[in-house]
Amino acid sequence: MCAARAGGARYVRPGCEHVFVRWENLTVEQEKGARLPGFKDPALIRTFDAPEALGTRFYEVKARSAINQVPKRSRMPFRYTINAYRGCTHACLYCFARPTHTYLDFNAREDFEREIVVKVNAPELVRAELGRPSWKGEHVALGTNTDPYQWVEGRYRLMPGIWEAMRDFANPCSVLTKSPLLLRDLELMKQLVEVTDFTANLSVPTLDEKAWRETEPHTPHPRKRLEAVGELNRAGIPTGVLVAPLIPGVNDAPEQVEEILQLAGEAGAQSIGGVGLHLRGEVREIWFDWLRSHRPDLIPRYEKLYAWGAYLPRAEAERLSGMVRRGGGMRGARKRGGLRNPGGRPGRFRGTAEEAGDDPAPAPDGLQPKLF
Repeated sequence: MCAARAGGARYVRPGCEHVFVRWENLTVEQEKGARLPGFKDPALIRTFDAPEALGTRFYEVKARSAINQVPKRSRMPFRYTINAYRGCTHACLYCFARPTHTYLDFNAREDFEREIVVKVNAPELVRAELGRPSWKGEHVALGTNTDPYQWVEGRYRLMPGIWEAMRDFANPCSVLTKSPLLLRDLELMKQLVEVTDFTANLSVPTLDEKAWRETEPHTPHPRKRLEAVGELNRAGIPTGVLVAPLIPGVNDAPEQVEEILQLAGEAGAQSIGGVGLHLRGEVREIWFDWLRSHRPDLIPRYEKLYAWGAYLPRAEAERLSGMVRRGGGMRGARKRGGLRNPGGRPGRFRGTAEEAGDDPAPAPDGLQPKLF
């Protein structure tokens, strides 16, 4: 029987019957189902008896598809994405994906952080969709909407099955995350590198403890992410760092950025990128509420910077991205010949991983790509 096991689930390679048994070892409180817009069957709501999950509900749904196509009008460097989760317990204040939660009749504020949709059949769907005759082996990006390695992935373990499918079909892919939890799947990533084009990126916006805790309160420590970059690169996994978003007045001091670049270089980062904060939809008001509470001194500056929309003026955007391009901390990576564009190897998947997945939207012409 051509099968592999991961997290209590049995994954069978193409042409074999699928048998899945998950979560038998989890302590949960089962609640009544809830019907979510866009999903045929009611969701089973679970809560976990863990400090990290207190006050959070997880909606188990069976999705109809797993691989999302990015609209042609988008300027993304990839055309396909996978998002096994909707909503994110990382609770990054500036997360561009917050407005997508309103499509599920949730709000973009606390619901985005506490009402998490889990596509429990994502691994099965990915395997089935990769096996279709119409599928042409396009690059697939993971982590472009919400983080695939947020806390609850440690319980549901959806990613191993997805990576196994990618490996078995030798399908090019990449991942963007803020969590060193991806190291759990290191062996699978090694197998991916052997058969296809695979890269990883970790997002590290700041090392400042205060800025980190206030803007992305439930993420793993940024220094742990940089340690993961080093471990992945030492294992032969091409891994880069995204210093993003760069937030004017919060994490954009030259010495703050230089420290990240220095540590990224020491970790052997294969790529480096950075883009400025953008504030689309409800995220704008969420961010300005935070400024009123924590940094009222910055409000006049932000009112001017974002007077004409969600994106920074060209000069400010170029100032921020230029801090990363000119950073001396990456010299070690450059000397090793390892510096690449974020997201891929030369000639393949180039550019930063950007907003896509369930709610793709292109940036207006002439403005910087958007990451968060």
